[in-house]
Amino acid sequence: MAAQTPTREAEHYSSSSPSPSLPLNGRVAIVTGGSRGIGRAIAAHLHSLGAKVVVNYASSNSAQADQLVSELNQTTPKSQAIAVRADISDPDQVKQLFDKAEQEFGTQLHIVVNSAGALDPKYPSVANTAVEDWDNTFNVNTKGAFLVSREAANRVTRGGGGRIIMITSSVVGRLPPGYAAYAASKTAVETMVKILAKELKGTGITANCVAPGPVATEMFFAGKSEEMVKGIEDACPLGRLGEPKDVCGIVGFLAADAGEWVNGQVIRINGGFVI
Repeated sequence: MAAQTPTREAEHYSSSSPSPSLPLNGRVAIVTGGSRGIGRAIAAHLHSLGAKVVVNYASSNSAQADQLVSELNQTTPKSQAIAVRADISDPDQVKQLFDKAEQEFGTQLHIVVNSAGALDPKYPSVANTAVEDWDNTFNVNTKGAFLVSREAANRVTRGGGGRIIMITSSVVGRLPPGYAAYAASKTAVETMVKILAKELKGTGITANCVAPGPVATEMFFAGKSEEMVKGIEDACPLGRLGEPKDVCGIVGFLAADAGEWVNGQVIRINGGFVI
C-alpha cells in the first residue's frame, strides 16, 4: 500500500521543528511555582532543552526566583529567562503573567506548566480541617489550576507544539488520612484536564497531568517527623523518596514534539509507591 501523503499542516510543523539536541529551542514556557521545589527543577530542565522560560513565583519567593533566573541566564549568550510575580488564584494577575511573557519574548506561548501548589502541613482529618485551610488549598491548587488552564487554552500557540501540563499528585491514588483537602483539590484538576484535552480538539494543543509521588522538597517535609519520612521511604519499592529531577524528564518529554501523542492523560510517577 502506498504511503500516505502528509497534510500541509504536518509538513509545515515538521519542517519547523527544533533540532533533537535542543527540542524546545525557540519556544516559550511559563512555569508557575517555578522558584522552588519541583517547579524550580522543571524550569531549569526546560531551559536546558532550549526553551525561553518565565519563572512565576509568589511574593515570598522573590529572592529564590531571581537567583534561578540569574543562574539560567549565565548559561546562554542572551537572556532566556525572566521572573514574574503573580498570585495564580487571582485572574487579573494570571492574565498579567501571560501578558508579560508575550511582551518579553515577542511571541505566543508554547508551553505552560502549572507547578504551584499548597499543602496543609498539619495534615488534619476532615473533622478537624478549618474552613480557611480548605479554602486556601483549593484557591491555589484548584482555582489556580483552572485560571492558568483557562488562560493557556486561549493563548497557547495552535497548530503544533502547544502544551498544557498540570502538576497534580499520586496522593490521589493512595488517599492517605490527613490529605483530604489536598487530594480533593488535585482530583478536581485531573478531571478538568481530561475534559480540557477534548475541548482543545483541532488546536494541536495537548493537555496532561503529571502526578508525582513523595518528592524531597520543602513542601513535602513540612510538618513531617523523621519517623513519618522513614515510613514513606520504606513503602516505596525503590526504597527512597523521589527527587525533583525524577519529575523533570517526564515534563520535558511531554513538552517536546516527541510527547505529542500523549493527550488527556494523568501520568503517575512515584517509583511504585502508588500502583
